[in-house]
Amino acid sequence: MARKAGGGMTVAEAGRMGGRLVSEKYGPEFYEKIGKKGGSSTANKYGPEFFGRIGKKGGRAVTAKYGAGHFERIGRKGGQKVADLIERAKTLESAEEEKHPVEATPSE
Repeated sequence: MARKAGGGMTVAEAGRMGGRLVSEKYGPEFYEKIGKKGGSSTANKYGPEFFGRIGKKGGRAVTAKYGAGHFERIGRKGGQKVADLIERAKTLESAEEEKHPVEATPSE
C-alpha cells in the first residue's frame, strides 16, 4: 500500500493501530459481543440459510486456490497438534505427581 503524502501511515497501519487500541481499551469480550450482534443482524436480514451459502462459496474458493486435499491436510495438522498437546499435558501431570505424590488415606 502506498503512503499518503504527508500522512506518514498507510490505511492498513492505521487500521492495525486502531484495532490494537480498541482491544486494549475494551478487551476481547468486546469483539465477541459485536460479532454476535453482527451475526444476529445478518441472520435476521438474510435468513439462517445465508451462512450455509456463503460457507459453501468460501469452501469452493479455498479448494480452487489450494487444491482438493487442502482440508484433509489442515485437518491432520490440527489433529496432530491436539495429540501433541495431550501428550505434553500428560507428561507435565506425571512430573507434577512425582514432585508431590498424593498420600493414600488409611481406610477405617
